[in-house]
Amino acid sequence: MPLNKRSQLITAGVARSPNRAMLRAVGFGDGDFDKPIVGVANGHSTMNPCNAGIQPLVDRAIAELKSVGAMPQVFGVPTITDGIGMGTEAMKYSLVSREVIADCIETAVNGQAMDGVLVCGGCDKNMPGGMIAILRMNVPGIYVYAGTIKPGRWKGQDLTIVSAFEAVGSYAAGKMSDEDFIGIEKNACPSVGACGGMFTANTMSSSFEALGMSVLGSSQMASPDPEKADSAAESARVLVNAIKHDIKPRDIVTRKSIENAVALIMATGGSTNAVLHYLAIAHAAQVKWTIDDFERVRKKVPVLCDLKPSGRYVAVDFHRAGGVPQVLKMLLKQGLIHGDCITITGKTLAQELKSVPDAPRADQDVIRPWSNPMYKQGHLAILKGNLSPEGCVAKITGLKSPKITGPARVFDSEVACMKAIMARKIKAGDVIVIRYEGPKGGPGMQEMLAPTGALIGQGLGESVGLITDGRFSGGTWGMVVGHVAPEAFEGGPIALVKEGDSITIDAIKRLIQLNIPAKELTARKKKWKQPKPRYTRGALAKFARLVSTASKGAVTD
Repeated sequence: MPLNKRSQLITAGVARSPNRAMLRAVGFGDGDFDKPIVGVANGHSTMNPCNAGIQPLVDRAIAELKSVGAMPQVFGVPTITDGIGMGTEAMKYSLVSREVIADCIETAVNGQAMDGVLVCGGCDKNMPGGMIAILRMNVPGIYVYAGTIKPGRWKGQDLTIVSAFEAVGSYAAGKMSDEDFIGIEKNACPSVGACGGMFTANTMSSSFEALGMSVLGSSQMASPDPEKADSAAESARVLVNAIKHDIKPRDIVTRKSIENAVALIMATGGSTNAVLHYLAIAHAAQVKWTIDDFERVRKKVPVLCDLKPSGRYVAVDFHRAGGVPQVLKMLLKQGLIHGDCITITGKTLAQELKSVPDAPRADQDVIRPWSNPMYKQGHLAILKGNLSPEGCVAKITGLKSPKITGPARVFDSEVACMKAIMARKIKAGDVIVIRYEGPKGGPGMQEMLAPTGALIGQGLGESVGLITDGRFSGGTWGMVVGHVAPEAFEGGPIALVKEGDSITIDAIKRLIQLNIPAKELTARKKKWKQPKPRYTRGALAKFARLVSTASKGAVTD
């Protein structure tokens, strides 16, 4: 059986001679038409550091694909960078780009009947977008992460992009000098690579190792380092082997392997966005996985890693300490992941982890020993209550007390809330409500790093609650609850909150509650009217018409 079972449809026989003629124009020779055509989805972009280091990785992957008998065909994939759009109208395109990326890859690979695909991306939505496409198509595929950025340094302190957002709040509160404010801005991002903490990009890339769809040990390498390009070449070899043995993505991505990925996310203190993205990934894989499954995994998996945003260390520190393979081996030893899951290499996860030590090295404290975790349970809690009947996501690490009851400070947009924060109108004990920023209402469910960063910079990170039907950056920490569903635009209870209402956030009880009588809530709902859409044409309008609720992953198909 030829390895190019799909692409032979467009390369075989005299009847296909026009097709062969066009392929000859891009470098095919007589002996190349029986080789597998492998798409290389290239997310290179000079617009952002996350993706600016991708081209050398793609070049290495292409060379390796050719050397092992494949015919690589490169196509571009768009990217939106959250760190640049954050706090502006542009940020509404972030989640939209996940769907655009998935559609682009699916269109290119299926439209040319390619035999496999190597996806290479860097910023937050590149990973879930690429994985959604791989699973929709179900042709052999592998994910190559562009790598993490190296930490910046200012006056002896490690910096990430979140340092710059938090500096805004400190500077506005008069707690930071001009020198330090400018110094942080100029030094926060010293190299190419994605944001350096266990933020969304590093969360998703590391989880792909646990999922079985990326080479083990590759996700936390620094983008500029030679080992990152070496891992891209290794990924190309692994992919061609998967094509040879017909190992398809849906053979790998199962309910058990998704549970492995979520366990890894909990153990490393990963981003709230992982909840949204894994609901969408499961949907693409046609795997039964609900928002309640995250809470099930959270209860049994401790946080083992001391990583930013709520911890001390960055991704390159994690990599040096043993990285994802070390954490997975610890989870495997405790029976908290499924070692029998097949991976893209054709081996099981347990086989891949055989040579990894059972316990982390004693000369580091990035990865804690099992007997001394950061937290005894996972950090991404699913809350429910009359304010979010479908469920919402709270990140509870780094907090002295994961509960608050206080008066609602209500804003119908992120911009309005940010103005109040910068004007010092938010006080300790308040519970901020940012609504009409959900998947449909925003549209696009933008992240709220600017408000949370400013609150932390003002010293209010633990004393002010913030709930929203939008999302949070992986760099966010504090008393924050996102993905509130149903969203305000659909008439969810968050739309009915009034200024001064009492709200309770209690991560211990997993409760989010509007403290008013049920009759009052019903009366308010009868008076509520849906606002007009903010966009009526273009990509945002199409997204708003198609997108599902956040509790189902905000998917569009």
